[in-house]
Amino acid sequence: MKAKGNFIQQRLKSFKYAFKGFKLLLLKEGNFQVQFLVAIIAIVLGFVFDISSTEWMIQLGAIGLVLVAEGLNTSIEKLADFVHKENHPKIGVVKDISAGACLIASCIGLAIGLILYLPKIAMIL
Repeated sequence: MKAKGNFIQQRLKSFKYAFKGFKLLLLKEGNFQVQFLVAIIAIVLGFVFDISSTEWMIQLGAIGLVLVAEGLNTSIEKLADFVHKENHPKIGVVKDISAGACLIASCIGLAIGLILYLPKIAMIL
């Protein structure tokens, strides 16, 4: 079966779907909105405290980890709800594990934020 459109058209279509997914996360998912707001605050703090290139890489990596984990958690939960609409113990386990992975990413992100910014905040107090 031959794909419709050329390579570039297909890539542009893929980006269109990816941006649609990001927009859905940002507009409809409360947990993602909270994580995104925390990411914006961390980025602003990075400029305020003039963090190094290495610190920027670490911070952006942590932000990416948390937002990706939240997005994947949301997609797993949506898929699980679609597959089995009623409460089911096995679906509950899948959703709990997905949420647990997201919690781990969030805790790592928080730890990185504290390591980066607590010494800088302590210096101005």
